[in-house]
Parts: sequence; structure tokens; C-alpha cells
Amino acid sequence: MRLRKINFISGVTALAVILSSAVPAFSENYKQQELSVGYLANITHAQAILGRANGAFEKAVGPEARVQWTIFNAGPSVIEALFAGKIDIAYIGPSPAVNGFVKSGGEALKVLAGSASGGAALVVRQGAGIQTVQDFHGKKIASPQLGNTQDVSLRVWLQTQDLKLKEKGGDVQVMPMANADQVTLFLRNEIDAAWTVEPWVSILVKNANGKVFLDEASLWPEGRYATTLLIVRKEYLDRHPEVVKKFLQAHVSITRWIRENESEARVLLGVEIDKLTHKALPENVMKEAFKRIEFTSDPLVSSVTRQAEAAYQAGFLRSKPDLGKLFDLKLLKELESDKI
Repeated sequence: MRLRKINFISGVTALAVILSSAVPAFSENYKQQELSVGYLANITHAQAILGRANGAFEKAVGPEARVQWTIFNAGPSVIEALFAGKIDIAYIGPSPAVNGFVKSGGEALKVLAGSASGGAALVVRQGAGIQTVQDFHGKKIASPQLGNTQDVSLRVWLQTQDLKLKEKGGDVQVMPMANADQVTLFLRNEIDAAWTVEPWVSILVKNANGKVFLDEASLWPEGRYATTLLIVRKEYLDRHPEVVKKFLQAHVSITRWIRENESEARVLLGVEIDKLTHKALPENVMKEAFKRIEFTSDPLVSSVTRQAEAAYQAGFLRSKPDLGKLFDLKLLKELESDKI
């Protein structure tokens, strides 16, 4: 037990050393910019969770900016806050990012980098009688929030399987709800399935009698698709490019550390998610969740484009998306060339 504690502490210390950088002394006469950052308490938002806990982002952007953090339940709420000017940088799924971009005529936001690939799945309740696609007729399926990435993926998939929604004359009911509520309703046998993302996939399997019916990775070439992106409000990027670059640098460094120190990252992330949600994640849940996720700064542009096209064809976007100006990867390429 003592050895485990020492390993955990050394992992935290290593992360702190890697991410820390020299910061100029703060002057009382220097006016700081406020950098508002949004994220979710999901494993696929690990960089935000670990970086907030460690103070890496504050170290990176100080003293030019002061970081303020806001936690959200799902992506669409993040976009609403970004439109209102309350969020400058955010970790978010591709679908709400694309939706926000399209709604604003391409003026609201830019994608700076990727954060995570994978981690989403369609989980069915054992006992719901679902063995094949046809068994979804008459069933109730949950998603995290209307219009979030998993919600859109679910609706597109149902359409490709010729399963019609109840509101469109079919018999399949999609029920957007908070991830924690999905667990409760699984245990009460009040919903039959859920398309969600880690750690909730593993929680449903381990704690709520669930079974993975479809891992979303099976729908993508080489199993890689963007689950979480790092976006920035365009106005903030235009006004404070150096602050954004420093934040991005910390993001890339944390991503690399997670990939190189998976065991330590998993333990530390579990601790921080417990602090944020007041619900500890068992080690077996964390291990299972990490198997489905790849942490990467690559935004996997082709997968985002394909998701957007599918959303348009399914009627979730009013106009055909032109994502040519959605990605601004100049800063990411500069950092990669510098081999930070």
C-alpha cells in the first residue's frame, strides 16, 4: 500500500515537473486578461481535468491571463456559453462544435487541436431483450444531451439501420438526459440502452447490468474518430493569439504525458473526477475506460468532416456544412515543429 502511495505521488510530481515552466514575476501594474475555459467531467476531457488540478494552464498563460474554469454537463451548453462570450476556450465534442460553427456562419469558433479519440459506445441493458438491431424496435435509448456528439451519432446510426424515431412515425424513443440519470434508469429498468461516452460506458457495464452492443470505433477506419476537440472563441484568438498558443502548448504537453504515463495518469484522473463529481470511479472502471480511448492532439479532421456530413444528411444541420474555416491548426503545427 505504501509503495502504491509513493508511485502515485511520484506520478503527480512528474506531471508537475514536465508541465511547469518559468513564469515572469507578476506586476501589480500589469492588467491580466481573463481566460474562461469550459470542459466536462469525462475521461475524454482528461487534459482539462489534469491541467486544472496541476495548475499547468495557469503556469503556461501567466501572468498575461488568469484562467477561470467552468464545468458543463454536455457540449451544447458549452456552445451557448461561448456564443454569450462567457467561454473563450473549451473541450467539446465534434457535433456541438460543428453546429456552433455552422450557426454562426463560421464566425464563432475555431478548432485548435484534438484531445481524445474513441470512448463512445451503445450500451444495452441486459434483460432488455436486445440481441440484434431489429430488437431496438419499441425501445427507449438515452443520450447525454440533445444535439451533443453522442446524441447525433445515435440518431444517425438509427437512421442508417432503418429505425425510425417515435416523433417521425417510428417506434424508437431517444431520451436525452444527464449521464448519471442514465445509470439510475438502467438500474430501474426504465430505459433499454444508452449511447454515451467514458467513463459512463464502463459504469453502465460494471455497475448497471449493461453490455456493449456497439463500440463506435467499429464504425470508423482504423477505429479512430474525434471524440473531444479543443476549440477557441474566434474573437479571443484574434485578440490574444499568444495566450492561446501558451494554453495550447500546455495541452500538447499534458497529452504527451498521459500517453507516456498511462498508469499514473489513470490514477490521478480518477482522483480528480471523484473531486469534481463526488463519485469515485473504481479502478476496474478506469482501466476498462482507458482501453477505449486514445489521447491525441490530432483533431482527426476527416472524421469530424464525415460526422458533419452524416448529421446534415440525417437532417440535424439545416445547411450543408463547409468546414474549410473550422480548423485553425497553425499554432499546433508551430508547436509540433518546435518539438515541445
